[in-house]
Amino acid sequence: MIEFNKKLIFRKFFLDNTYFFIISLASLSIIVWVIQAVNFLDFVTEDGHGLLVYINYTLLNLPKIISRLMPFIFFISIFYTINKFEDNNELKIFWIFGTDKKEFFKVVIKYSLIFLIIQYFFSLFLVPMTQNKARTFIQSSSIDFFPSLINEKKFIDTVDKLTIYVEKKEDNFYKKIFLKDNKEVGKTKVIYADTGSLVNSNEGRFLNLFNGKIININEDKITIFDFKNTTFDLSKYLTKSIITFKIQEKKTTDILDCFINFHILKDESYFHINDCNDGSLGMFQRELFKRIFKPFFYLSLGSILCFLLFFSKENVGFKLFRFYIFILGIFIIILSELLLPLSSTNQFFFNFTIFFPFLLFLLQVLILLKKFNSHKIYDTKL
Repeated sequence: MIEFNKKLIFRKFFLDNTYFFIISLASLSIIVWVIQAVNFLDFVTEDGHGLLVYINYTLLNLPKIISRLMPFIFFISIFYTINKFEDNNELKIFWIFGTDKKEFFKVVIKYSLIFLIIQYFFSLFLVPMTQNKARTFIQSSSIDFFPSLINEKKFIDTVDKLTIYVEKKEDNFYKKIFLKDNKEVGKTKVIYADTGSLVNSNEGRFLNLFNGKIININEDKITIFDFKNTTFDLSKYLTKSIITFKIQEKKTTDILDCFINFHILKDESYFHINDCNDGSLGMFQRELFKRIFKPFFYLSLGSILCFLLFFSKENVGFKLFRFYIFILGIFIIILSELLLPLSSTNQFFFNFTIFFPFLLFLLQVLILLKKFNSHKIYDTKL
């Protein structure tokens, strides 16, 4: 009967905590996502991408936001639940049914391990995959909002290797058009036209130009042509948005392959001028720490919260002690972020940041065990 009640009250504690965690994480993630989505409007207003690209890109950034917020919400949710149970005298039920503080600590660590595994799923697989997919959208997108990029009497160079100037704009019709094309290395094409119009079709996006000149400059050779009507293909030009893959958008297996084989085993066959070279070591160390070792701070966050069990609301200075525990938890979260740049400094600091989460957790466990052994638990009789 007692064992059944233990399971029942533990279940209530962690169901309450999980409910608070999900609600808080969802609410804060949506707020951060909306703010970030507003910042991404530059993709439409300045870089010329379409709304579909914008929506997909912003949605694919949601797992990254959730992953970054999870440790903070995890700490806040357990901190809130323990204090709520203490304020409502519900923690006393644990002690009445024979649960000691050491047993409570073990269950909290098991609960922390569940979140550590979830964090691994995000950091090792989901976040890199969605970030990679988001960059792929940018790479494959055309300049769908080209008309919105064109302003009267302004030189526009948002499109890579193409400069555009129009004297007057009326919907998709333009007057006094100037185009400078540097797409081919060592060659420059300058086009001037009296009028022009933007044409969209299944084959792409074009400028129909009327009454103008084409000037081709090839090193010292210049050729000039007059035309009454010509078509300028815009679909072959890309935006200046960053379209190369960043380190956080690469698969974890690809990062490990380069780090182990090239940087540790010195296998030169893994060398790649952009992805796997001598200059990539610091970036890989930082990314590996973030994905593999940083999640272990969940154990430290769970452990620090167990110190709340040694003070009840009847103790003098309980509120101050609770505040200290909260500050220590926030400090651990901040420390985990500060170790990121440190991990990429050199091999010594990388090794240090690898072992630090485990050493911190071990230190907390030793202190807690000492307190468990010295702390006397008295049965409370109703």
